[in-house]
Amino acid sequence: MENAVYVLLGITSVVCVAVIGWRGWMLRWNSVVPPEIVTALADCRSREDAKNVRSLCEKNPSPLGRLIRLTTDRLDWPKDDNMDSLETAARHEIVHLERGLVVLEVIVGIAPLLGLVGTIAGMMTVFGDLGQTGLNDAAKLAQGIALILRATLAGLLIAIPSLIFWSYFSKKVEVLAVEMETLCDEFIRRQYRK
Repeated sequence: MENAVYVLLGITSVVCVAVIGWRGWMLRWNSVVPPEIVTALADCRSREDAKNVRSLCEKNPSPLGRLIRLTTDRLDWPKDDNMDSLETAARHEIVHLERGLVVLEVIVGIAPLLGLVGTIAGMMTVFGDLGQTGLNDAAKLAQGIALILRATLAGLLIAIPSLIFWSYFSKKVEVLAVEMETLCDEFIRRQYRK
């Protein structure tokens, strides 16, 4: 039983490291909000400029680029309809940015529990052996208890970094969402001025 718990803790730690690396790579600021697009949006004043921004968005695929491209495709729509369409697309982009974060959240919950299961299983083994052999060697009992507590320590050492990165990535997605919302809102306001 203890070995199975350690195998599960090992798998959990590998998944945790993989998700942290994957999300860290995908949530780089310049890949979500490319500076070229931000600069082009700042310089965009007319519908003709919007066509240039759209072609730049096609060359730089990113969440912001997809939102701006969608908006430029619908500039002939009424402003409110375009805004509603943009909000729906933005929710989809945010969901894509949040991918994998739920895995970290689950690891935060299950890693300490797996460690606790390992501790309980180990204690059952140690005290079961103690019941058969008696308390003849206190050093052996202390050694067994130290071994048992390693499972709890391993669970916590997996859960703590998972919690840190889950919090960091969640906040980063929120900040990226606000930045994209601001840029898209300013772009639409400029395009629909009378």
